[in-house]
Amino acid sequence: MALLVQLLPLALALALGPAATLAGPAKSPYQLVLQHSRLRGRQHGPNVCAVQKLIGTNKKYFTNCKQWYQRKICGKSTVISYECCPGYEKVPGEKGCPAALPLSNLYETLGVVGSTTTQLYTDRTEKLRPEMEGPGSFTIFAPSNEAWASLPAEVLDSLVSNVNIELLNALRYHMVNRRVLTDELKHGMALTSMYQNSGIQIHHYPNGIVTVNCARLLKADHHATNGVVHLIDKVISTVTNNIQQIIEIEDTFETLRAAVAASGLNTVLEGDGQFTLLAPTNEAFEKIPAETLNRILGDPEALRDLLNNHILKSAMCAEAIVAGMSMETLEGTTLEVGCSGDMLTINGKAIISNKDILATNGVIHFIDELLIPDSAKTLFELAAESDVSTAVDLFRQAGLGTHLSGKERLTLLAPLNSVFKDGTPNIDAYTKNLLLNHMVKDQLASKYLYHGQTLDTLGGKKLRVFVYRNSLCIENSCIAAHDKRGRYGTLFTMDRMLTPPMGTVMDILKGDNRFSMLVAAIQSAGLTEVLNREGVYTVFAPTNEAFQAMPQEELNKLLGNAKELANILKYHIGDEILVSGGIGALVRLKSLQGDKLEVSSKNNVVNVNKELVAEADIMATNGVVYAISSVLQPPANRPQERGDELADSALEIFKQASAYSRAAQTSVKLAPVYQRLLERMKH
Repeated sequence: MALLVQLLPLALALALGPAATLAGPAKSPYQLVLQHSRLRGRQHGPNVCAVQKLIGTNKKYFTNCKQWYQRKICGKSTVISYECCPGYEKVPGEKGCPAALPLSNLYETLGVVGSTTTQLYTDRTEKLRPEMEGPGSFTIFAPSNEAWASLPAEVLDSLVSNVNIELLNALRYHMVNRRVLTDELKHGMALTSMYQNSGIQIHHYPNGIVTVNCARLLKADHHATNGVVHLIDKVISTVTNNIQQIIEIEDTFETLRAAVAASGLNTVLEGDGQFTLLAPTNEAFEKIPAETLNRILGDPEALRDLLNNHILKSAMCAEAIVAGMSMETLEGTTLEVGCSGDMLTINGKAIISNKDILATNGVIHFIDELLIPDSAKTLFELAAESDVSTAVDLFRQAGLGTHLSGKERLTLLAPLNSVFKDGTPNIDAYTKNLLLNHMVKDQLASKYLYHGQTLDTLGGKKLRVFVYRNSLCIENSCIAAHDKRGRYGTLFTMDRMLTPPMGTVMDILKGDNRFSMLVAAIQSAGLTEVLNREGVYTVFAPTNEAFQAMPQEELNKLLGNAKELANILKYHIGDEILVSGGIGALVRLKSLQGDKLEVSSKNNVVNVNKELVAEADIMATNGVVYAISSVLQPPANRPQERGDELADSALEIFKQASAYSRAAQTSVKLAPVYQRLLERMKH
């Protein structure tokens, strides 16, 4: 019973899940980061927090686990310092920060948290200081002294030249007429300020950073007798325009403005929500080749995909980005949003020229390079960014380029550049036809391909799909990278040139002089019809040299015994199609003879039963042929395994003899049986 009482709290906690425990609701991301900073600082005394400071700046961050070990923020080195956690102070002679800050009114608390400039400007207004010192419950997002100092001179002059209107209104915009702590600051919420009920946008990110109109919360939850103070790193201003309205008034968005209107996305950009628009400037559009730009602008679907690729599904302020993170766009693609020092990066490129332009429904960052999604590209454009440029040059030289830049729905099977490391084939009628067979009718997605499926090519061939445990192959060539799905075509990156089947297995063998002895043996064994009919076979075909390497007497004996010859040949035929790209480390392939073949592959070298394959993946309409330099022997014919069988028989006889020995001692009738077993053991 005592054990049950001890386990009950744990059981309840597990039942409630991570979002709630007996101790209360889960901590917010900010509180979790603060907790980690407190944990890292505890060796220096109570209520000490570890803080990471960017070298060469005054920027400080409470540290999470990843940043603690990396010692970097936005790729820049940091130093660790230890200071009192919010709400605590040092006591002379005592370790750490054991004392809670004295509770005073909002005005005095501003001085305690390091916002003396806000305190000074509050003094200059006639009404605000009495309000901050009087009764009530308020929240003030107080700009730091550095925030006020970084304001442009003309802005600051306009504020201080009219303190009872401009300055008073600016300060009231930083205030909320109730107490709001960080656990209430939810991502995407809006607070009503004390200036004309204007909204203040709050974003609370998973990495623990909280922003207020894209100003970062530096120190939070400083309690006062009449409210709470949060220290922020910028002076914030009212937001009145939505994203679409900002596009309309910015001269640098002339081309973007026309593109949005043509796509119909203006309803999204002026509607409710919290988006991030990575807004391409006129310069960004000018960098694109005119032919490409005109094609996209003239194609409503491609244009919509292009613009959706510039809209993130949530608002992302620059201050919240301290390391790389994946962000999903309205197009459904993923962009890597990161930072390098003070610069924001998109997919590793520092292309953001102006950041944190706040709108009522999100935030805008200016970018000087277009982010064209795959879905708006031609096959030529997809291939230009992939490791298949050599293959695409071959298509162009063969006069097939129009297939890759037009509106034809097709799938391109493009071999990797490494396939051509020893040179490219000459462009002739055969090569052109081969390239046509690398173009599959219809725009496919590899995730929908299935084993045994056939694909029609522009060259008139039917290609088979083979699905293996760790690979997806089309004839002898396997897919080497994720699909790239363009506007009309899809790019499959393949690990080798594809060779369409040119006849049955028997046709292949008859057409190759290396296999003349094998063909004769197949005919003698009566297997010609098997290898000519429809089926799925993997044939390990011994060359003439393989037969000639056998002892003459053994070869003559084999060729003179049709039944034994058929048995040996069936052992060379697997009962399914296995191309080299589907082998992996080791595959045990059942033969028509019944025993299994061990097929292995390492560093593109294939072996069967540890015998080297001379040539792999000779494709036939009913299978695949591997040329081998030896005649394979079934397990029952191998000397080693015959010895193993004899040993097994001897062991069985020994067991029987032992049993009969014990029985013979008590039964005269069993004695003769025991003697006969002994005679067998002698042999």
